[in-house]
Amino acid sequence: MLQQLEQLHAACFPHKPWSASDFSDLKKSGCDIIASENGFIVYRVVADEAEIITIGVAPRARRGGIAAAMLAIAEQDAKKRGATKMFLEVARDNTAARELYRTAGYAEAGIRPQYYDGIDAILMTRQL
Repeated sequence: MLQQLEQLHAACFPHKPWSASDFSDLKKSGCDIIASENGFIVYRVVADEAEIITIGVAPRARRGGIAAAMLAIAEQDAKKRGATKMFLEVARDNTAARELYRTAGYAEAGIRPQYYDGIDAILMTRQL
């Protein structure tokens, strides 16, 4: 599974691909991973908060609802485990992801200046 995640991440993020070892380290640190042939989400639940680490959908499968479905599953799981809020950071110039999160009920809560190689990150949050 980790090799497939490595390949899928490289397709989604060709400029900063993660290795199978990176995914293994995330699992060891307590992150959860939901994956399908065309998409994945990595998140963690700590106490009453959950954080989306990353979400990706293969370019050939985008705009088909995969990301929204995985986001909903992760939110349901986090809520079952006691989380009352979910948050994430998203690059200011990632308009598709920002629209996904807005549509799912996330609101902007702050900015992390130059978080992504000189691009501001928008902190977004949603009550579960």
